[in-house]
Amino acid sequence: MNEKLRKTILAAVFAALICAATLLIRIPTITKGYVNPGDGFVILAGWICGGPWGFAAAALGSALADIIAGYTVFAPATFIIKGCMALIAVAGVQLFANHTNIGRIAGAIAAELFMAAGYFVFEMIFITGSFEAALIGVPENLIQGFVGVLCSVTVMTALEKTRVLNRKY
Repeated sequence: MNEKLRKTILAAVFAALICAATLLIRIPTITKGYVNPGDGFVILAGWICGGPWGFAAAALGSALADIIAGYTVFAPATFIIKGCMALIAVAGVQLFANHTNIGRIAGAIAAELFMAAGYFVFEMIFITGSFEAALIGVPENLIQGFVGVLCSVTVMTALEKTRVLNRKY
């Protein structure tokens, strides 16, 4: 199979997985948002699809979930933040090339911290106009980030142990 076609299909599958994981398992929070396993798939998209393809899958799948869930005002920020999260996750692995697990964990944590900071800035500037009001969402975003790190590292480890990623299709 043509490599570009394979990457396109893989990114499309990840965009769908990200959207589904974000929408289907939602734990409501006190700020009218929700925690979900979607970030785990955002990070996995970066690791498995690679830089630009992971960005596209994460950005499109996450923004589509926002639109479907009625959080349309967040979709542009989500597109940028989640796409960048995939790139950050890849950078973590590349930075610690000889220590893949450390790189994955570091990249996932850095990506999730970027997410919490990104939504804080977006909410402060465009939603609330207030530092204090935007700060309210940070703890919940950090919990969301913890779920994302846990999901992504666990699933990636399982995929490698079962050698799913080493198969040629």
